[in-house]
Amino acid sequence: MAKSIKHCSFCGRPESQVEFFIMGQDGVHICNECAVQAAEIVKENTTGKSNLLNLHKDQVPKPIEIKHFLDQYVIGQDEAKKFLSVAVYNHYKRLMQEKTNDDVEIEKSNIIMVGYTGTGKTLLARTIAKKLHVPFTIVDATVLTEAGYVGEDIESILTRLLQVADYDVKAAERGIVFIDEIDKIARKGDNPSITRDVSGEGVQQGLLKLLEGSVVNVPPQGGRKHPDQKMIAVNTQNILFICGGAFDGIEKKIASRLNTRVVGYNAALENEQVDKNNLLQYIAPQDLKSFGLIPEIIGRLPILTYLEPLDRHALRRILTEPKNSIIKQYTKLFKMDQIDLVFEDEVLDYIVDKAIEFKLGARGLRSITETIIMDKMYEMPSKNEQKLHITLDYAQSKIEKTNINRLKIA
Repeated sequence: MAKSIKHCSFCGRPESQVEFFIMGQDGVHICNECAVQAAEIVKENTTGKSNLLNLHKDQVPKPIEIKHFLDQYVIGQDEAKKFLSVAVYNHYKRLMQEKTNDDVEIEKSNIIMVGYTGTGKTLLARTIAKKLHVPFTIVDATVLTEAGYVGEDIESILTRLLQVADYDVKAAERGIVFIDEIDKIARKGDNPSITRDVSGEGVQQGLLKLLEGSVVNVPPQGGRKHPDQKMIAVNTQNILFICGGAFDGIEKKIASRLNTRVVGYNAALENEQVDKNNLLQYIAPQDLKSFGLIPEIIGRLPILTYLEPLDRHALRRILTEPKNSIIKQYTKLFKMDQIDLVFEDEVLDYIVDKAIEFKLGARGLRSITETIIMDKMYEMPSKNEQKLHITLDYAQSKIEKTNINRLKIA
């Protein structure tokens, strides 16, 4: 009796045309190639979805846990960390809320963070993204313009969120967006003009529908250069928006508001208690309105917090303590060439002093450190030396010879 020839139950190819079969019940077979294709299909349709759409309360990090994680990378800024941690935790709870008979639906509370340049707004956002189980993206408001003008449309914010979520719409609709440099889209002035404020108030008006929560048609490739592309409908109702900006000069608005009541003994006492070195701690929504944000967008960013200015002690800690500190980064760079990099403590203090002098915040620490060791980074990989010791005299000589004074802010 002739031996029956086995065929793949999926593609129909005989045993002679494949490497091997995987046998199932009732004589069902699948060839190795069909098995690989099936695995790819399963992976494509399940990647990220199970973790993002089936969150359990036990998997959600508590606010204290989130803040503790931020503490490992960001020095200080306890107030802003608490606001961020609570906002993210509440966002998770909103995603897990079940429909009940009490008709109570938890609404999202978008955040706006105000802080001087180099105080850690963007770093906080990048760090918290490592802890999240939902899609997270950072966008820059400076590139946004009204639809129809040169620049990126408002919808490009959601395009980036979709890209992070691998175009899983349901996952993207539960994500978090950090909009950096939000102060750069402030109104240019209250005086009417014959020209449109296409990168200021126009962008703010366009952001309203995103922040409030609505169904937005998003071009998957970004922009509107491909009119025939199929739009993707994204509901922003459950997307948490966190905004950050330096709001340079807003201290004048705050000071003006604090000094409005200048009549009477009590008013004089209140003015004496104002910390003039840190006016941002007194920031209020009306100050944002005076700066140029429209009332509608302020109302959709109900949580307002601030970042403390960095003093000398904080800058010194930033230089060495965080897991991803600047000194640890350069030490690792040299270690890859089998070179041990050592800074004298006086050099670290000198770097901090220069950063304060140039008013560059934490970003200034990197530029100054890079200036000091640039020549060594150029020379040492070609030498056989295994140790590099940076002294104060060497650091001072490098700073004095460079054009770093151009960085100084008056």
